[in-house]
Amino acid sequence: MKTIAVLGAGLMGSGIAQVAAQNGFQVHLVDLTFELIEKGLHRARRSLQRLEKAGKIPAGSTETVLSRIQGFIDLEAAAEDADLVIEAVPENLELKKNIFRRLDVVCRPEVILATNTSELSITAIGAATQRPDKVIGMHWFNPPPVMRLIEIVIGRNTSPETVATIEDISQRLGKETVRVKDAQGFVTSRVLAAHMIECMRVLEEGVASIEDIDKAVKLGLNYPMGPFELADYVGLDTMLFVAENLTEAYGDRFRPPQVLRKLVEAGHLGVKSGKGFYDYTKN
Repeated sequence: MKTIAVLGAGLMGSGIAQVAAQNGFQVHLVDLTFELIEKGLHRARRSLQRLEKAGKIPAGSTETVLSRIQGFIDLEAAAEDADLVIEAVPENLELKKNIFRRLDVVCRPEVILATNTSELSITAIGAATQRPDKVIGMHWFNPPPVMRLIEIVIGRNTSPETVATIEDISQRLGKETVRVKDAQGFVTSRVLAAHMIECMRVLEEGVASIEDIDKAVKLGLNYPMGPFELADYVGLDTMLFVAENLTEAYGDRFRPPQVLRKLVEAGHLGVKSGKGFYDYTKN
C-alpha cells in the first residue's frame, strides 16, 4: 500500500493527509476547489513547522513531507489509483453515501473505503456500494497529528480481513486502535456527548459558572480541557447535531439543553464564529 486518497482538506482531512505523508505514503488530497486544498496544505505546513521547532521531526523535513501530498479537485482522478481511501467530509449521511457510490465505481475491487465519521452508520454507508465488506469506520481525533487513537468501527458487513488491514495501516501511521461495533455515536462520541450535555445542564441549573465548571473538570478530573472550552472548539452546531442524532437513537438522556440550542440559533458556533459559550454570560 503506497497511495492514500484523503477526501476533504479541512481540519481533519489535512491532518490525516499530513500524518500519512509523514509516514512515507503518497497522498492525494481532494476537495472542491484548489483554494480549499491550499488552505489545508497551509495548515499542514504550520503543523509540521511546529513539530520541527519542537524537535519531534528532523530539521528541514517539512517540505519533504509536503512534497508527498498532491491536490485534486477531481474525485475520480484522485481515487482511481489509490490503495486506500479515507473520507473526511462533513457529517451528512446522504453526502457520504453519494461519495461512496462514486468511489465504488472508480476504485479497484480490492481497495478499502474508510470513513472518518464520528457517529454515522458504517453499515448504511457500506450499503451504498457493491463492496460493503470493504467499507469501515476509521474515526480519527482532532488534531490528527497529535491524537494517538483511531476508533475502528466495524459495520455489519465489514470483513475481518478489512479490519486487520486497517489495524495494520493505523499502526504504520503511528496510531493505536480500538475496535467498536457500528452503534450510534460509537464509544467516544457517545461518552463525550453525555459528559458535555450534563455539564450544560449543570450550567442551566445555576450550580456553577462556565468558568468554574471548566476549572473543576480540568483540575478535579484531570481533563486537558473543560467541557465548554471543548464545545467551543468542536463547534456548537456540531454538538447540537450529534446530540439530536443520539436522542433519536437513545432517548431523552441525550436531548440537547436549551442553552446549546439557543446559542446555535443566535449564530454562536464556537471558535469558527468567534463566539461560543464564553460569550453566554455576557448576553
